Amino acid sequence: MKLIDRQYLATPFYGARRIAAWLKKQGYGINRKRVRRLMCMMGLKAIYRRPRTSQPAPGHKIYPYLLNGMKITRPNQVWATDITYIPMARGFLYLVVIIDWYSRYVLSWRLSNTLDAGFCVEALEEALRKGRPDIFNTDQGAQFTGEAFSGLLEQHGIRISMDGKGRYSDNLFIERLWRTVKYEEVYLKAYQDGRDARTGIGDYFRFYNTERPHQALGYRTPAEVFNSILVEATDGGMVESLTPDTLRTAGPNLNIAPILS
Repeated sequence: MKLIDRQYLATPFYGARRIAAWLKKQGYGINRKRVRRLMCMMGLKAIYRRPRTSQPAPGHKIYPYLLNGMKITRPNQVWATDITYIPMARGFLYLVVIIDWYSRYVLSWRLSNTLDAGFCVEALEEALRKGRPDIFNTDQGAQFTGEAFSGLLEQHGIRISMDGKGRYSDNLFIERLWRTVKYEEVYLKAYQDGRDARTGIGDYFRFYNTERPHQALGYRTPAEVFNSILVEATDGGMVESLTPDTLRTAGPNLNIAPILS
Protein backbone atom coordinates (compact mmCIF):
# COMPACT_ATOMS: atom_id res chain seq x y z
CA MET A 1 0.00 0.00 0.00
CA LYS A 2 2.89 2.32 0.73
CA LEU A 3 4.26 1.77 -2.79
CA ILE A 4 0.85 2.42 -4.32
CA ASP A 5 0.49 5.64 -2.33
CA ARG A 6 3.96 6.82 -3.35
CA GLN A 7 3.36 6.08 -7.03
CA TYR A 8 -0.05 7.75 -6.91
CA LEU A 9 1.54 10.98 -5.69
CA ALA A 10 3.98 10.83 -8.60
CA THR A 11 1.42 9.77 -11.25
CA PRO A 12 -2.13 10.62 -10.07
CA PHE A 13 -3.47 9.76 -13.53
CA TYR A 14 -2.57 6.07 -13.08
CA GLY A 15 -5.51 3.75 -12.52
CA ALA A 16 -5.43 0.24 -11.07
CA ARG A 17 -4.29 -1.29 -14.36
CA ARG A 18 -1.22 0.94 -14.72
CA ILE A 19 -0.37 0.75 -11.02
CA ALA A 20 -0.48 -3.06 -11.26
CA ALA A 21 1.78 -3.00 -14.32
CA TRP A 22 4.22 -0.69 -12.53
CA LEU A 23 4.29 -2.95 -9.46
CA LYS A 24 5.02 -6.00 -11.61
CA LYS A 25 8.01 -4.18 -13.09
CA GLN A 26 9.22 -3.64 -9.53
CA GLY A 27 9.04 -7.38 -8.95
CA TYR A 28 5.70 -7.61 -7.12
CA GLY A 29 3.27 -10.28 -8.30
CA ILE A 30 -0.08 -8.54 -7.89
CA ASN A 31 -3.11 -8.41 -10.15
CA ARG A 32 -5.29 -5.47 -11.12
CA LYS A 33 -8.26 -6.56 -8.97
CA ARG A 34 -6.17 -6.52 -5.81
CA VAL A 35 -4.68 -3.14 -6.72
CA ARG A 36 -8.16 -1.76 -7.33
CA ARG A 37 -9.34 -3.05 -3.95
CA LEU A 38 -6.35 -1.51 -2.17
CA MET A 39 -6.81 1.82 -3.96
CA CYS A 40 -10.46 1.90 -2.91
CA MET A 41 -9.45 1.15 0.68
CA MET A 42 -6.92 4.00 0.56
CA GLY A 43 -9.37 6.41 -1.05
CA LEU A 44 -7.40 6.84 -4.28
CA LYS A 45 -8.90 7.41 -7.70
CA ALA A 46 -7.07 7.98 -10.96
CA ILE A 47 -6.97 11.08 -13.19
CA TYR A 48 -8.36 13.75 -10.87
CA ARG A 49 -6.08 13.15 -7.93
CA ARG A 50 -9.06 13.76 -5.75
CA PRO A 51 -8.96 11.33 -2.80
CA ARG A 52 -12.17 9.37 -2.30
CA THR A 53 -11.64 9.80 1.42
CA SER A 54 -14.37 12.44 1.08
CA GLN A 55 -17.75 11.46 -0.32
CA PRO A 56 -20.85 13.69 -0.32
CA ALA A 57 -23.66 12.55 1.95
CA PRO A 58 -27.25 12.52 0.67
CA GLY A 59 -29.13 15.60 1.79
CA HIS A 60 -26.07 17.56 2.88
CA LYS A 61 -25.82 21.09 1.56
CA ILE A 62 -23.15 21.73 -1.08
CA TYR A 63 -21.71 25.25 -1.12
CA PRO A 64 -20.32 27.09 -4.18
CA TYR A 65 -16.61 27.49 -4.85
CA LEU A 66 -15.74 31.08 -3.87
CA LEU A 67 -12.05 31.34 -4.77
CA ASN A 68 -12.18 31.67 -8.56
CA GLY A 69 -10.25 34.80 -9.50
CA MET A 70 -9.75 35.80 -5.86
CA LYS A 71 -6.37 37.20 -4.82
CA ILE A 72 -5.24 35.76 -1.50
CA THR A 73 -3.19 38.58 0.04
CA ARG A 74 -3.10 38.04 3.80
CA PRO A 75 -3.30 35.44 6.58
CA ASN A 76 -6.75 34.50 7.85
CA GLN A 77 -8.34 35.40 4.54
CA VAL A 78 -8.82 31.75 3.50
CA TRP A 79 -8.33 28.52 5.39
CA ALA A 80 -8.50 25.08 3.79
CA THR A 81 -8.74 21.46 4.88
CA ASP A 82 -8.43 17.97 3.46
CA ILE A 83 -7.88 14.33 4.44
CA THR A 84 -5.13 11.96 3.32
CA TYR A 85 -3.94 8.40 3.92
CA ILE A 86 -0.96 7.65 6.23
CA PRO A 87 0.67 4.18 5.91
CA MET A 88 2.12 2.33 8.89
CA ALA A 89 3.95 -0.95 9.36
CA ARG A 90 0.59 -2.50 10.23
CA GLY A 91 -2.52 -0.81 8.93
CA PHE A 92 -3.04 2.83 8.10
CA LEU A 93 -4.56 6.05 9.42
CA TYR A 94 -6.32 9.09 8.05
CA LEU A 95 -4.84 12.55 8.58
CA VAL A 96 -6.86 15.76 8.45
CA VAL A 97 -5.08 19.12 8.34
CA ILE A 98 -6.32 22.71 8.42
CA ILE A 99 -3.99 25.30 6.89
CA ASP A 100 -3.96 29.03 6.35
CA TRP A 101 -3.90 29.39 2.56
CA TYR A 102 -1.72 32.52 2.37
CA SER A 103 1.00 31.60 4.88
CA ARG A 104 0.84 27.77 4.43
CA TYR A 105 0.70 27.61 8.23
CA VAL A 106 -0.64 24.32 9.64
CA LEU A 107 -3.23 25.47 12.14
CA SER A 108 -4.30 22.04 13.38
CA TRP A 109 -4.31 18.35 12.55
CA ARG A 110 -5.79 15.08 13.75
CA LEU A 111 -5.24 11.38 13.08
CA SER A 112 -8.01 8.78 13.00
CA ASN A 113 -8.56 5.21 11.88
CA THR A 114 -12.07 6.02 10.72
CA LEU A 115 -13.56 8.59 8.37
CA ASP A 116 -16.26 9.91 10.67
CA ALA A 117 -16.62 13.65 11.12
CA GLY A 118 -15.47 13.73 14.74
CA PHE A 119 -11.73 14.12 14.18
CA CYS A 120 -12.36 16.83 11.56
CA VAL A 121 -14.55 18.80 13.98
CA GLU A 122 -11.89 18.50 16.69
CA ALA A 123 -9.28 19.91 14.30
CA LEU A 124 -11.61 22.79 13.40
CA GLU A 125 -12.29 23.64 17.05
CA GLU A 126 -8.55 23.77 17.72
CA ALA A 127 -7.89 25.97 14.67
CA LEU A 128 -10.62 28.42 15.63
CA ARG A 129 -8.83 29.08 18.91
CA LYS A 130 -6.01 30.62 16.84
CA GLY A 131 -8.06 32.90 14.63
CA ARG A 132 -10.98 33.12 12.26
CA PRO A 133 -10.85 33.18 8.45
CA ASP A 134 -13.14 35.07 6.12
CA ILE A 135 -13.58 31.95 3.96
CA PHE A 136 -13.10 28.25 4.71
CA ASN A 137 -12.51 26.00 1.70
CA THR A 138 -13.19 22.24 1.75
CA ASP A 139 -14.10 19.47 -0.63
CA GLN A 140 -17.61 18.02 -0.83
CA GLY A 141 -16.98 15.16 1.59
CA ALA A 142 -19.56 14.14 4.16
CA GLN A 143 -17.12 15.03 6.96
CA PHE A 144 -17.28 18.69 5.87
CA THR A 145 -20.85 19.02 4.55
CA GLY A 146 -22.44 17.68 7.72
CA GLU A 147 -24.03 19.97 10.29
CA ALA A 148 -21.35 19.36 12.93
CA PHE A 149 -18.62 20.85 10.72
CA SER A 150 -20.42 23.37 8.49
CA GLY A 151 -22.64 24.47 11.36
CA LEU A 152 -19.61 25.37 13.48
CA LEU A 153 -18.26 27.51 10.63
CA GLU A 154 -21.59 29.28 10.25
CA GLN A 155 -21.78 29.93 13.99
CA HIS A 156 -18.53 31.89 13.66
CA GLY A 157 -19.77 33.85 10.63
CA ILE A 158 -17.34 32.16 8.24
CA ARG A 159 -18.24 31.84 4.57
CA ILE A 160 -17.98 28.28 3.25
CA SER A 161 -16.40 27.43 -0.11
CA MET A 162 -16.35 23.94 -1.60
CA ASP A 163 -14.22 22.50 -4.38
CA GLY A 164 -15.74 21.43 -7.66
CA LYS A 165 -16.31 17.67 -7.65
CA GLY A 166 -13.18 15.83 -8.75
CA ARG A 167 -11.00 18.95 -9.04
CA TYR A 168 -7.91 18.67 -6.83
CA SER A 169 -6.61 22.00 -8.21
CA ASP A 170 -9.33 23.85 -6.29
CA ASN A 171 -7.43 23.02 -3.10
CA LEU A 172 -3.95 23.10 -4.59
CA PHE A 173 -1.92 24.29 -1.61
CA ILE A 174 -3.08 21.52 0.69
CA GLU A 175 -2.44 18.97 -2.07
CA ARG A 176 1.13 20.29 -2.19
CA LEU A 177 1.33 19.91 1.58
CA TRP A 178 0.45 16.21 1.25
CA ARG A 179 3.31 15.70 -1.17
CA THR A 180 5.70 17.58 1.15
CA VAL A 181 4.80 15.81 4.37
CA LYS A 182 4.83 12.37 2.76
CA TYR A 183 8.18 12.73 1.00
CA GLU A 184 9.92 14.62 3.82
CA GLU A 185 8.46 12.65 6.74
CA VAL A 186 6.06 9.75 6.23
CA TYR A 187 7.98 7.80 3.58
CA LEU A 188 11.24 8.26 5.46
CA LYS A 189 9.80 6.73 8.63
CA ALA A 190 8.34 3.30 9.22
CA TYR A 191 5.66 4.15 11.77
CA GLN A 192 5.09 1.09 13.93
CA ASP A 193 1.73 2.17 15.33
CA GLY A 194 -0.56 5.13 15.85
CA ARG A 195 1.46 6.63 18.70
CA ASP A 196 4.59 6.50 16.58
CA ALA A 197 2.77 8.22 13.71
CA ARG A 198 1.38 10.88 16.03
CA THR A 199 4.83 11.69 17.42
CA GLY A 200 6.53 11.78 14.02
CA ILE A 201 3.87 13.88 12.31
CA GLY A 202 3.64 16.25 15.27
CA ASP A 203 7.39 16.80 15.24
CA TYR A 204 7.35 17.34 11.48
CA PHE A 205 4.58 19.93 11.57
CA ARG A 206 6.42 21.86 14.29
CA PHE A 207 9.48 21.85 12.01
CA TYR A 208 7.37 22.74 8.96
CA ASN A 209 5.72 25.69 10.71
CA THR A 210 8.67 27.20 12.56
CA GLU A 211 11.91 26.12 10.84
CA ARG A 212 11.36 25.10 7.22
CA PRO A 213 11.76 28.15 4.90
CA HIS A 214 9.45 28.40 1.88
CA GLN A 215 10.66 29.88 -1.38
CA ALA A 216 7.17 31.18 -2.17
CA LEU A 217 7.20 33.05 1.17
CA GLY A 218 10.51 34.77 0.53
CA TYR A 219 12.30 32.02 2.47
CA ARG A 220 10.37 32.83 5.61
CA THR A 221 8.63 30.13 7.63
CA PRO A 222 4.84 29.77 7.70
CA ALA A 223 4.80 30.82 11.37
CA GLU A 224 6.70 34.03 10.58
CA VAL A 225 4.20 34.94 7.86
CA PHE A 226 1.12 33.93 9.85
CA ASN A 227 2.33 35.90 12.90
CA SER A 228 2.82 39.05 10.84
CA ILE A 229 -0.93 39.71 10.63
CA LEU A 230 -1.70 43.44 10.67
CA VAL A 231 -5.25 44.60 11.20
CA GLU A 232 -6.99 47.89 11.85
CA ALA A 233 -8.36 48.15 15.35
CA THR A 234 -12.03 49.01 15.58
CA ASP A 235 -11.44 52.10 17.71
CA GLY A 236 -9.26 55.02 16.82
CA GLY A 237 -8.11 53.58 13.49
CA MET A 238 -5.01 52.22 15.18
CA VAL A 239 -3.02 49.42 13.61
CA GLU A 240 -1.88 46.59 15.84
CA SER A 241 -0.04 43.33 15.28
CA LEU A 242 -1.87 40.15 16.17
CA THR A 243 0.31 37.38 17.53
CA PRO A 244 -1.84 34.30 18.14
CA ASP A 245 -0.39 31.29 19.90
CA THR A 246 0.86 29.84 16.65
CA LEU A 247 3.85 27.91 17.91
CA ARG A 248 1.54 25.19 19.16
CA THR A 249 0.43 22.93 16.35
CA ALA A 250 -2.69 20.99 17.24
CA GLY A 251 -2.94 17.25 17.21
CA PRO A 252 -2.95 15.97 20.79
CA ASN A 253 -5.85 13.56 20.38
CA LEU A 254 -5.53 10.32 18.46
CA ASN A 255 -8.73 8.53 17.52
CA ILE A 256 -7.25 5.07 17.00
CA ALA A 257 -8.65 1.65 17.82
CA PRO A 258 -6.52 -0.55 20.14
CA ILE A 259 -5.51 -2.84 17.27
CA LEU A 260 -3.48 0.03 15.78
CA SER A 261 -1.69 0.88 19.02
